[in-house]
Formats: sequence, structure tokens, C-alpha cells
Amino acid sequence: MMRVAMLSYHTCPLATLGGKQTGGMNVYVRELTRFLGMAGIQVDVFTRSQDDHVPHVLHDLGYGNRIVHIPAGAETPLPSQELASHIPQFVDGILQFAREKDVQYDLVHSHYWMSGMAALELKQAWNVPIVQMFHTLVLMKNRVASDPSQLEGPYREQGERKVMQQADRIIAATPAELAQLQFLYKLDKHKVTIIPPGVDTARFYPIAAEEAKEFIGIPPHGRMILFVGRIEPLKGLETLIRAIAALRPTGLLIDCPHYLAVIGGEPDASQEEMSAEMARLQELVKTLGLGDLVLFLGKRSQDTLPYYYSAADVLVMPSHYESFGMVALEAMACGTPVIATQVGGLAFLVKDGETGFVVPDGDPIAMGEKLAQLICQDDLRNRLGEQAHSYAQQYAWEKITQQIITVYRELTSRG
Repeated sequence: MMRVAMLSYHTCPLATLGGKQTGGMNVYVRELTRFLGMAGIQVDVFTRSQDDHVPHVLHDLGYGNRIVHIPAGAETPLPSQELASHIPQFVDGILQFAREKDVQYDLVHSHYWMSGMAALELKQAWNVPIVQMFHTLVLMKNRVASDPSQLEGPYREQGERKVMQQADRIIAATPAELAQLQFLYKLDKHKVTIIPPGVDTARFYPIAAEEAKEFIGIPPHGRMILFVGRIEPLKGLETLIRAIAALRPTGLLIDCPHYLAVIGGEPDASQEEMSAEMARLQELVKTLGLGDLVLFLGKRSQDTLPYYYSAADVLVMPSHYESFGMVALEAMACGTPVIATQVGGLAFLVKDGETGFVVPDGDPIAMGEKLAQLICQDDLRNRLGEQAHSYAQQYAWEKITQQIITVYRELTSRG
């Protein structure tokens, strides 16, 4: 039986979605691990312990797979800059776990650059190959940063380049990510395999709208535009809020009444604890007079998302940068059309005029025009939703997992 050490250093795959460090990568690691288990591959997911009240070994992903919380620094959430300094302790904890459990791994699959740094040490200790996924790239993030406070220092770029040089295989989510790796980092394309993330089609499927609405507690006639994601500038939520503001004076939201529901962040936190971006967006909503049209719901568990997607008329992803856009894929699998910005993986994933619409980045007027079409034209919305559901089936995790296993077998057979 093949054994894989999966590294997700900075975020636990069981964390509730919508938090500062929780998003598509959490879902990816969790679901890939589950489906690898179904395929008979043993996986231990190693993540940094952020809560000393959580047992260090959990079996929540089934099939004998474990999530192992390794203490590295204080067992609390830490800022990214500080996290990097605790990687050696994380590596020591993994080596100790493997010794104590008498486990030998055939391969390390690392996620994000800090996990990649840990993987380089494990490769040396165990003499096994590394499969690396970056999920986001700092040179792309820094390109779209709206102010200097959002820039990440050279330490991350240096780390990414070191991991790229020494990993045995890089998995890119889309041709767009491969192009970024080639042009920004001068990475040899022969080292890269393109495999998109998957979607669990047994969990994400169209639920009758009235049943979905009843489950999440909105009235049958409630009409919802949905945003799901972390509350940070990169996600572009301001563009969507301004698109709603642009629609209001037209009277269209009276003829086709809709409101925007925002899943993510902690909207009810005290002023001292609320993130700067959440405070800024709430103030923007107030300034634009949209308090009755924008509802901040906070974080939601992954298990409730199919109901929200199915209850919504449209999902909007206004991101300034997105390496793939798993939320868009999940919504499409639920039969909900998507409006997304023409950036990164979203431009590849959302088929304009077929599964939704693609609009220019940071353009609330263009976004508002597409929103107007979808919320007022039932036939168009239903047609795009049906096509979105059909299109999403090619991303079923069963198919994607087999592509990942092919890479694993190729690398381990070389030894």
C-alpha cells in the first residue's frame, strides 16, 4: 500500500471556511485525502497545531487516514511572517511521529510554499520524492496588491523559488498557472503537470430551491446573490458591493428584488477584533446606503454550502487574483451560474455565456450589467445553471484523484 505524507503547514483542512487562513486550499487537501483513501492510498495529513484543546491525531477523513496536529510555536493562530520561523520544529515533529508510529512514507505532497520548505527537509531525511502545489504565488499576489501593506516580503519569493528548484513535480491547477510559473519564475514546464482541483459531486448537486431556502432559513420568495470567500482585499468584494450600488438607482432591484449574502469573516466581532477589511466593507455598505441589501453572514461550515449555492440565483467571484476558484466550481456543480472576474483560474474555469459570465477585474459597472441579466431573466439563468451543472461533472474528484495517483506512481516507480 502506498503511503503519502500530505503537508498543510499553515492551515488545517478541518477548519471552518471563511476564516483568515481558510479557503479553497483547506477543501482541496481534505477532499483529495478522502478520495485517495477511497482509492486505497494511506494518507497522513500533517498540519501545525493551532489549538492545544484539539487532539493531536484525528481520524475525521476516514479510510484510516489521519490528520496529525504538530506543535510548532505557540498553539494559536500566528501571522504568516512568524509561521515561517517555526518550520524546523514542524519538521522535527513529523520525523518524531514517523519514528514513533514506525511509518515509512513513499512520497511527500506539500501545499503552499511553507509546506514545501518543510518537504525539502523531509525529502533529505527520508529520500522520497516531493509533489508540490502552491495554490497562490507571491509574485501574482504582489502584482494585484492595492496598497503596500498587502505586499509580502522577499522571504516568500525566495522560498517559492527554492521549492520549485528542488521539488520533483509541481502540480498547476490551470494552464494560466503554468504560464505564471514559466514567465514569472522561469520554471521548466517539463517539471509541471496540470491537474485541476475536483468537486465532490455526491455533495455538491442541485437541491430544489424551496428546500435549500427552508434549510438556511430564508423565505421562499427570497432572492439571493451570493459571495463565498475570505474577507480580504484580494477577493475583490468591494467591486461587487459597488456593482449592487450601481444597480440601485436604476430601479432594477425593485423590479427584480435581490439582496447580496456574504459568507466569510466575522462580521459581529468587536471593533478591536474585527479585521480591517471587514470593518472597511461594512463602512462602505453604510456609506452607499446598502444596509438593507447586503447581509454579512460570517463563516459557514462546508456541509451547509450546497444549500446556500442552490438557494442563490447567482454566485459572484469578484477576485483580483485566483489560482483556480473552487467556490465557482462548487456553485456550478449545484446548478448555479457564476459571474467571475477575468483573472487567473477563473478565466479558465467559467465559460462566458455558457456557465455564467466573465467580466473585467475591478469593473463594478460591467459586473452590474451581467448581474442585471441574470437576476431578471429566469430563462437565461436556468439555462446557464443547467449548463454549469453539466460542465462541472468533468471535475468530479474520482476523475481528478486518478490523475494525481498517476503522478504519484510515476515518481515512486523511478526509485
